[in-house]
Amino acid sequence: MTSHRSLDQTTTTRSAELYARAQKVLPGGVSRNAVLRDPCPVYADHALGCRVTDIEGVTRLDFANNMASLIHGYACPQIIHAVNEQLTRGTAFNMATEVEVRYAEHLRARNPNFEKLRFVNSGTEAIMVALKAARAFTGRPMIAKAEGAYHGIYDYAEVSQAPSPANWGSPEHPNHVPLVHGTPQSVLDDVAVLPFNHTDLAIAILDQHAERLACVLLDLMPHRIGLNPATPEFVKAIRDWTSRHGVLLVLDEVITFRAEYGGLQTHYGVTPDLTALGKIIGGGFPIGAVAGRADVMDVFNPHTPKLLFPHSGTFSANPVSMTAGLTAMELFDRSGVARLNALADRAKAGIEQAIAETGVSACVTGHGSMFRVHMTQHAPSDFREAYATPDQARRLKALLQHMFDRGVILINSGSATLSTPMTDAEIDTLVDAFRSGFEMLATMD
Repeated sequence: MTSHRSLDQTTTTRSAELYARAQKVLPGGVSRNAVLRDPCPVYADHALGCRVTDIEGVTRLDFANNMASLIHGYACPQIIHAVNEQLTRGTAFNMATEVEVRYAEHLRARNPNFEKLRFVNSGTEAIMVALKAARAFTGRPMIAKAEGAYHGIYDYAEVSQAPSPANWGSPEHPNHVPLVHGTPQSVLDDVAVLPFNHTDLAIAILDQHAERLACVLLDLMPHRIGLNPATPEFVKAIRDWTSRHGVLLVLDEVITFRAEYGGLQTHYGVTPDLTALGKIIGGGFPIGAVAGRADVMDVFNPHTPKLLFPHSGTFSANPVSMTAGLTAMELFDRSGVARLNALADRAKAGIEQAIAETGVSACVTGHGSMFRVHMTQHAPSDFREAYATPDQARRLKALLQHMFDRGVILINSGSATLSTPMTDAEIDTLVDAFRSGFEMLATMD
C-alpha cells in the first residue's frame, strides 16, 4: 500500500539532520539539484517495483523513475540475477567482453539505423561524443540545436537551454544565451539556435550557417520544451535540409527511446546520421551510447587510414552496465512497449477527463510511456509557449506538492514516466490524485 500521510516537523527530523550534514560536504547539500525539495530533500531508503520508501518510512508511487531511466522500476528480479552473476566475474576489465558485442547486436536489431555503436557512460557523454564525431566527420565547427532543449551539460549542447523573456531575443533571431556563468563567447558563436517546430524560421537560420554546420542536434519530443512531439513537417524539413547540405542529423533519444521499440525516430520514419542513447538502456546503471551510419561511426575506428576521433573511456562498456542493459531491453520487448504505451494512453485520457470535469486550466502532452501536465489550456508547441508564467509556476508547485502528499512522485516539471511493474491500478491512483489536485487548484482561481 502507498502511504499518503504528510510528515510534520517532528517526523522529518532524520531528513533534516541528514540534510544539515550534507550541506557541510556537498554544495547545496546534494550532487544533483533535481532532488532538492523545500525544506529539505527526501532521502530514499529502499524501493521495490514502482514504489519507493523513504527514511521516514513513507512509501510512495514513483512516476519519476529516476528521471525516466528505470523502465522496469526497482529491484527487477531478472536484472538483479544477471548483475549478481556478473559481479562475481568482475565489474570492469582492461579487456573487451562478449556481452558488449551481444548488446550492440541487440540494439542494432531493434533499429536498422544503428549500423554501428559505441558505448559510453551517460546521456551527456553520448551527446558530447556524437557532436564531436559530427565535427570529426564533416570537418566543420558549428552545431545547431532547438531553443530550450536539454541535452546534458556539454558546453555547446547547453546553449540557450534556459533563456527567459528578458534575454531570449526575437523568434526570427534567438539570442545565444549561456547557461553557465563564464561560458566562452567562442562556444556561443559556434551554436545556431533554432525555434522548435517553426519550420520556416529554423530553415532560414540554418541557411545562414550552412557552410559551417557539422550537425543539427534534435530531440523529437524535448522535455524542457514541453514534452510535445515535433511536427512531422518540422522533422522532415530538417532532415531534407541536412541531407542537401552535407550536414549530419543527430537525434537525442536519451529519453525518447522508450517511446517505441526502436525509438521515437521509428514513429516518424526518419533516418538520422547519429543517435544518442542513455537512461533506460542501462537497466538502472550508468550508460550512454552513440549509434548510427557505419561510415560516420568509423571516425572512431583506429583501423582506418586516418583516425579522426581517438576515443576511449575507463568504464565505457563495462560488463555490469552491459549486462543490466541487455537484460532490461530484452525484457522491454515489443509487447512490453505496447502495454506500457497503452497504460500511458489510459492515464492521459483519465487526466484529460479530470481536467474537463473540474474546469481547471491545464492540458496533457506526451507520446509513448511519458506525458506531462501543463498549467495552461493549450499544449505548447515551442519553448516560449511552454515557459511558465509566475502564476503557472505557482500552480504547478502546488499541484506537485499535493501529488507528493497523496503518495505520488512526479518529475518536477509535472511529467510522469511509466515503468513495467505498473498496472491499471497504479494508473487509476495517479488519475485520482490528479483529479483531487485539480479540484484543489480550482479553489485557488
